[in-house]
Amino acid sequence: MPCHGGRPARRVRSALVTVGELLRRWRHRRRVSQLDLALAAGVSARHVSLVETGKTNPSADMVLRLAERLDVPLRERNRLLLAAGFAPRYPERPLGDGALAAAREAVERVLRAHEPYPAVAFDRRWDILRANRAVEPFFAGVAPELLRPPVNLVRLGLDPRGFAPLVVNLADVRAVFRARVGRQLAAAPDPRLAALYDELLGPAAGDGEDAEAAGRSIAAESDVVLPMILRLDGREVRMFSTITTFGTPMDITLDEVAIELYYPADAESAAYFEQG
Repeated sequence: MPCHGGRPARRVRSALVTVGELLRRWRHRRRVSQLDLALAAGVSARHVSLVETGKTNPSADMVLRLAERLDVPLRERNRLLLAAGFAPRYPERPLGDGALAAAREAVERVLRAHEPYPAVAFDRRWDILRANRAVEPFFAGVAPELLRPPVNLVRLGLDPRGFAPLVVNLADVRAVFRARVGRQLAAAPDPRLAALYDELLGPAAGDGEDAEAAGRSIAAESDVVLPMILRLDGREVRMFSTITTFGTPMDITLDEVAIELYYPADAESAAYFEQG
C-alpha cells in the first residue's frame, strides 16, 4: 500500500523466528561458543556462523546434529526443523497410545515394583501421568479442585489445600522445588511452567513460613540428601527421592516423562509404609 507522497510503504519484517536465531538462542542458553559447538558437531565455526546469520540454509540432518550437541529437547528440535522448512521428526503421542505400549508398561512396572513406597510419573510441567497405590492415601485430605486433571505435583506439594499442611520442613521442600523448576526453565522456557513458578515458587511464595526454617541450609538436614519430613498419623515420616527418565527417547512424550521414586530415610519411616 503506498503511503503519502507516493513512496512505497516499508516492508514489514516477518514475525517468524529463523532457525539460525533459534540455534543462537540455544547456544547462548547452553553457554557454548560457536567454536565449541562447531568442534562438537564436526563442522567449521564459519559454518555455524553462516547458519546463525541466515547466510546458509542448513539441511535437516545438520539442524538435528547441532540440536543434539546443544541438548535441545525433542519438542524444540521439531520447532527448529519447522523454522528451517522441514517437517517435524519427532511424534508426540499420549502415554496411553498403542505405539507407546512397551514404554507405558515399563513405567507401570517401575511404579508397581516400588510399592509399598510412593512413586509417581509426571511430565515436563509436573502434571501427574501415573501413580502407584502407595500414593493414593495421600490424596484423602486434598481439596477436590486440586485433583481435577491435570493433577500437578508441584501444586499438590506446596498448596495449603494439598500436602503442604503435612510437610514439616515446607521451606526446605519449597527450596528444592524452586531449584529444580528453575533449572528446567533455564534449560527450556515454558510459559505455563513459568506461571506455576511465579505463583508457588517466586519471591512472594512462602512468606508466611517459619523464618528459622526458611533460613536453614538445605544441606543441614542430612549428610547425603535432603529428606522431606511428613507428619502422618501423629508421627514424622522422613522420605527422599530419586528421578528416573528414558535414556534415548524418540517420542516427545517419553522425552518429557520423569518417574520420581520416594524412599524412607530411616527404619522408622520404612516401618510406616511396610506395616500394611
